[in-house]
Amino acid sequence: MEKMTENTNPLHKYFRTPSIYVSLPCGSTYDPKVLEMPQSGEIGVMPMTAKDEIIFKTPDALMNGQGVVDVIQSCIPAIKDAWQIKNYDLDTVLIAIRIATYGEMMDMNYTVPGTSVKVDHSLNLPALLENIKSIKIEDTITLKDGLKITVEPLVYKDITQTALTTFQQQKMFSQVSNSQAPDVEKTKKFNEAFNHLNELTTELMMKNISKITTPDGTVVEDKTQIKQFIENANAVMVNEITEKLADIRSQGSVKPLKMKATEEQIKIGAPANYDVPITFDTANFFV
Repeated sequence: MEKMTENTNPLHKYFRTPSIYVSLPCGSTYDPKVLEMPQSGEIGVMPMTAKDEIIFKTPDALMNGQGVVDVIQSCIPAIKDAWQIKNYDLDTVLIAIRIATYGEMMDMNYTVPGTSVKVDHSLNLPALLENIKSIKIEDTITLKDGLKITVEPLVYKDITQTALTTFQQQKMFSQVSNSQAPDVEKTKKFNEAFNHLNELTTELMMKNISKITTPDGTVVEDKTQIKQFIENANAVMVNEITEKLADIRSQGSVKPLKMKATEEQIKIGAPANYDVPITFDTANFFV
């Protein structure tokens, strides 16, 4: 009945339609329950509705990730479960929705490092998508001692839960610091928070590792054995894994802008060359 009403609605021709089609860095590696990839390999992206824009102005919906999930699924019908979108694809999805809704250019401002100078800059969003499109996704890292780690990409649900838990722990840490509780009680709370964050880091690393291959060719896929390795490896090796995983997670993300300071800016303390990070924070990206 709903479909019949929609098709007979005289205003149907004014309904939104896809404004842009994009390919994802991860391509067609998704289960159809997560993403129904068209044969063309490109998904259609529609502009946001008024309801979608309101969602992006609701702090709670943004904090727990549900608002972002609802808007992605609203604007990209091919995506059935945005919680399972891989982290490599997130920037492409958000940029595409931004283009479909507000156009190809996006104004941003930043402060020149070492100064108080504010600079306005216009981003060409289709150019950013092209840069991402040229990236070949790598799924392995090799450590100095020869261990080869096959990486499993994180999904949006992993990223959101990690960010939310970290925020809650940092908030608790701040509350304890500012409380009038005895030092012994504060120390106990600090240790609890620290241990919780350590557990969170290990859990995230476990989700990010699919298997480990030793130099002699032995393949370890058992999660229990991998966890034992992470918990018992020396700090130098764990730090190396953490850094390499952080690098590989950034695949599919927009790289910082490479900027040059003017002579006037250099005279007041700016470096000759500097980077400007581009962060697609939904709180300011869509509002």
